[in-house]
Amino acid sequence: MEQSEILKIFESSRALLTGHFLLSSGLHSDRYLQTALVLQEPATALLLGGELAKRFRDAPVSVVIGPALGGVVIAFAVANGLKGSRTIFAERKEGAFTLRRGFEIRKGEKVLVVEDVITTGGSIREVMALVESLEAEVCAVAAVAERSSQPIDFGVRKEVLLRLPLTTFSPDDCLLCRQQIPLVKPGSKTFSQGR
Repeated sequence: MEQSEILKIFESSRALLTGHFLLSSGLHSDRYLQTALVLQEPATALLLGGELAKRFRDAPVSVVIGPALGGVVIAFAVANGLKGSRTIFAERKEGAFTLRRGFEIRKGEKVLVVEDVITTGGSIREVMALVESLEAEVCAVAAVAERSSQPIDFGVRKEVLLRLPLTTFSPDDCLLCRQQIPLVKPGSKTFSQGR
């Protein structure tokens, strides 16, 4: 799939939003990719996951892991396309990513870390550190979209379906804050798509 096709999926799902958003990284932005709106349709999630999976068909991936919450659905969809791979997710406990619910990664397993959107790469790096602490190997990283201004290097192969650099601001130097545009945290109870 071409990037233009992926962008059309976001646009038709009303998942490319404009306003004043607080990103999970703590940065502010005037646009936001709400991938949950895209991935809520199983056919679309499987389509995008299958597209990422195609790029790893020759890679020896035994586990696909995504950080909760954003990476859960797309990690499942990618693993579905990689026959023979299982999917798990990492979730935060006391501020750090960990494996719960009986999930495990065995020593020496080849692991693909999958995220919905890359902004700073913080969550991916934390999950990579978790995998490495279990003496497994992160063979690659994948995401539906990357919105960082510069592509992020994780030191392993990376595949992204949509590169869409978005303008971000530190909270102390945010033009949108100075314009007194209300700040919205996507995913919060107060967030609505109509803003």
